[in-house]
Amino acid sequence: MRQARVSFVDALGMSEYTEKPWQLVRSEQGPSLILFQTRFDWVANPRTGRSLKAIVLEAPDWVNVVAVTPEGKVVVVHQYRFGTGQTTIEIPAGIVEKGETPQQAAIRELKEETGYTTTRWKYLGWVESNPAFLNNHCHQWLAQAVVKTQAAEPDANEDIAVSEFSLAEVRQAIADERIRNSLALLALSHVFDLRGDSEREQFSGEK
Repeated sequence: MRQARVSFVDALGMSEYTEKPWQLVRSEQGPSLILFQTRFDWVANPRTGRSLKAIVLEAPDWVNVVAVTPEGKVVVVHQYRFGTGQTTIEIPAGIVEKGETPQQAAIRELKEETGYTTTRWKYLGWVESNPAFLNNHCHQWLAQAVVKTQAAEPDANEDIAVSEFSLAEVRQAIADERIRNSLALLALSHVFDLRGDSEREQFSGEK
């Protein structure tokens, strides 16, 4: 594996960083966890030379959809999440199924979870879901001028309620800690200025 040289500007001025690659010694498949396939990688730490066992969760790619109505409302979903044991406010999202493109998955998830559709789609790029142990990407999409054209068709293991929030209501839900999903917040921040009034006033003079 070649070494990558990355230059950047830090707080003290120009610095140069030389990546020290981690050597993969061996890999071993672990148990399947339905949503994830576990994998164990033995890798050598380039700083210490010692080998360690790392766990990787192999996962399909995901999509998140910022869906905006012609009136500028954001379509949000209220969904119970097993990890936290709470109902959250998020944006439509889901798994890219085998054989789908990320856009096809985004169109399908928006339609299934909310019943909204549109022909106006814009790709916002992808992010790494959690590179500490996940190997997948989360693709972010903007769906513009969405309208409700059918009843929602959630999966059998889902119970989803749908609302339309104004941007002010989105900001308030974030301030009230009712919207806390990090990937949803990131996708929303690609489209909107999510700062509250006081924050915008504080930084209004920012160059």
